[in-house]
Parts: sequence; structure tokens; C-alpha cells
Amino acid sequence: MSELQALSRTDGIVLQGRFLTPAHLAEIKTVISAHPGASRNQLSILLAQRWNWRSASGQLKDMAVRTLMLKLHTRGWILLPERRRAPSKRTTAQDIPELFDTTAPGPINDALNILLPLQITALTSQTVKPFHRALALHHYLGFRGPVGENIAYQICDRSGRDLACVLFGAAAWKVAPRDTWIGWSPEIRQKRLAFIANNSRFLILPWVKVPHLASHILGRIARRISSDWQTKYRRPLYLLETFVEQDRFKGACYKAANWIRVGQTQGRSRQDRYSALQVPVKDIYLYPLIPHAARRLRHENA
Repeated sequence: MSELQALSRTDGIVLQGRFLTPAHLAEIKTVISAHPGASRNQLSILLAQRWNWRSASGQLKDMAVRTLMLKLHTRGWILLPERRRAPSKRTTAQDIPELFDTTAPGPINDALNILLPLQITALTSQTVKPFHRALALHHYLGFRGPVGENIAYQICDRSGRDLACVLFGAAAWKVAPRDTWIGWSPEIRQKRLAFIANNSRFLILPWVKVPHLASHILGRIARRISSDWQTKYRRPLYLLETFVEQDRFKGACYKAANWIRVGQTQGRSRQDRYSALQVPVKDIYLYPLIPHAARRLRHENA
């Protein structure tokens, strides 16, 4: 059974962090047919306004809508108008100017206390590209750029030497062990998911071999990330999550930083509701940033 057939026979599917129903698909087609002269950019703005799809700060999420429509177009579910200009060349690691030391300057294997205090910097859109380069070159998953709300941290030692980079972004749409731990309904999850951030990348540069460094970084970031998120997106965070591949890692730094293992994934892509696409099984870890985080996530007025 194809995904489109499955969508027509069930209540919906998650794409781009949005629960998409057959009615939504019909609505998108209606908007496209009602505006035959509109560009892809104009259609995304129209649809974002129609759905009132906005960030917590009130900004229209037309880029997210554009990505959603492109995914639907690629799958053959809708037909978008032709591009009015060629897409820009994809940025590669070699195109990004170096700021992070992306080639080994020599091993860093001091004791942690020799490196303290660490310099942890929340990067801006003007300073984040070298961070992207470091992930693209050295993280085992690579990196093609963030999607949606995110905060990137650069970590240096007291002398300014690069040690690590950490990225937090949007939480996964549906994770059974996490959702059971919180105890929320699908309706509440849709309203409150934005109070969770996902640690999607954590890279200790490969020439850095410092015991206890990773857990120390996690602890330091946990104490500031909600404030940083509030400053950037006008909304605090109540909970952090991450997914650790069982075949590659033991999750030791998360355990040492008091993250809670709540279960494991089912070995399927989070977008894969109707087929048997296998992906590595991952342990699921959570870190509450406030007391009674689960209750605060369940109840808007808690």
C-alpha cells in the first residue's frame, strides 16, 4: 500500500511536524487551483495565513509550509507551479569559512579542571556557519542544516580552543515512551510540544579526549537553555529529549548528567507510519528543566 493510499484510508500522517489529513491535502490543492498565477513562495504564504501557522513569537511559518508542499510535490501528491528561478547551489562543508578548528590542531587530552571555565556561546545566524561545517565534517550523521526553531552552542576551553558543538531543535512529533512519561493526550501534545527541545547533534571534536567533558557540557547547557530559548523565541522550555543509537553509543554522558532513559524507539523512521523502513534502534533520554515538568506539559495552567 502506498503512503497516499494509506492517507486516504486513515486519519492522517505527520509531515514537517504537522498532522496532515486528507482534508488538509484537499485544501492545499484548492489553494493551488484558486491561484493559478501564484509562485511557490506566494502559495506558501497564503497557506500559512489560512492555517494561521505561526511560531510562538507570532512569525508566519511560510518556510515550513513551503517545505511541506515541496515534500508533497516530490511524492506526487500535489502539483506545484514551476520554479521561477533555479534553486541556489547547496552549501557544502568546503563552502563554509572556517572558524572552528576543523582539522586536528593537536590532541587535547588534559584533565577537565585544566580546561575550566568553559566558554559556551549561543551562536547567531551570522556566526553559525562554521558550526555547521564542523558538524558536516565530523559528526557521524553529517549535517545539512537545521530546520525550524533551534539553538546552536559552541564550546571552547578557557584558552579559546574549540572543543565541541551542540545543537538543540524541535522535538519529535510522536514518541511513545516520552508521551507515556508525560501522560498527555494527542490534542495536548499538539499544543504543548513546543516546550520540548531535542538534542539532535552533540559533537566532541575527534582530537578532544577529556574525561567527563560531555556530561559537564550537558549540565552547563541545561542550566541556561530555557533562558536562551526564551530570549530567542519568547517561550521557555520544560523538557529536553535526545535519541542515542544503541549500536554506537552507551549514552554514558547522558546518564552521568542525570538524563532519564524512558525507553527505546521501534526501529522505524518517525515519518514511516505505513511501511517497514528499518532504522537503528535508539534509546530515548529525557531531562526535565523544571520541577513537575510532566504536569506542566500536560496542563496549560499548571
